[in-house]
Amino acid sequence: MISEVCMCVRLVSAGEEERVSQCNISLKKQRSRSIFSTLFCCFRDYNVEPPSSNSTGTLPPLVEENGGLQKGDQMQVIPIPSPPAKYLLPELTALDYGKKCVVIDLDETLVHSSFKPINNADFIVPVEIDGTIHQVYVLKRPHVDEFLQRMGELFECVLFTASLAKYADPVADLLDRWGVFRARLFRESCVFHRGNYVKDLSRLGRELSKVIIVDNSPASYIFHPENAVPVQSWFDDMTDTELLDLIPFFEGLSKEEEVYSMLHKLCNRQTKFYCLRLRTTAMPLSFDHPNEKPFISGGKKEDVLG
Repeated sequence: MISEVCMCVRLVSAGEEERVSQCNISLKKQRSRSIFSTLFCCFRDYNVEPPSSNSTGTLPPLVEENGGLQKGDQMQVIPIPSPPAKYLLPELTALDYGKKCVVIDLDETLVHSSFKPINNADFIVPVEIDGTIHQVYVLKRPHVDEFLQRMGELFECVLFTASLAKYADPVADLLDRWGVFRARLFRESCVFHRGNYVKDLSRLGRELSKVIIVDNSPASYIFHPENAVPVQSWFDDMTDTELLDLIPFFEGLSKEEEVYSMLHKLCNRQTKFYCLRLRTTAMPLSFDHPNEKPFISGGKKEDVLG
């Protein structure tokens, strides 16, 4: 009798041990799954639809079985696209460290371009439009060479134009023989605002108190009129000296801690009021020669130029 009781106790103890062992294994598995789901929650398949109400509760396989892998053998990883570049300009180079950034416009500021033949054109640039090659005749503004050379010595220079790259890039190649422009920005880098292509200086990645924009069109800098050096639009006056006259001003500006003090003296209240009005008007502006079609809002050929 005693031996039977002992045998029963041993059997009960063995059963309890087996149940306890199974319980411990179950807890370990739960803990393991909990840790795995915490560490790898980012790798869930978010494209898998939730089971319907009449579903058996099983999800579709992550990998097809006819591919040689069983269900659950491999987890699908959803690629995360890299974010777009935060700023338009790359990091400052050692060559330009400590320099202010000058954003310079192209058309009617440094050059004048036309699809009409010009006898004394400095450059003739072929541009393909809708499968047809068109010739663009380019005139250089007087003293543009001296201006660019000096600006390249004093500042980090960036070409920023509302023109298309297919036209502006080859023009810049011919114009900038010294490699003054550290970067070139074209129409796709502009912000289209109320019918105008605006150059948003806050997207450059430079401290705004050290950024200047040189442009003939107030519509281009309506977001930052306090950073602008306005210039007169140039078309064909070979006696023009505006770029030459600006060099001493920029030599002084390059030595200032920030740009606002000197630019405030240069830009009058009328210019700032004009920019404020442009921010709220929906009418597109044209700053082109009265005898020529507007470049921005014209036909297909004219739309190439800014």
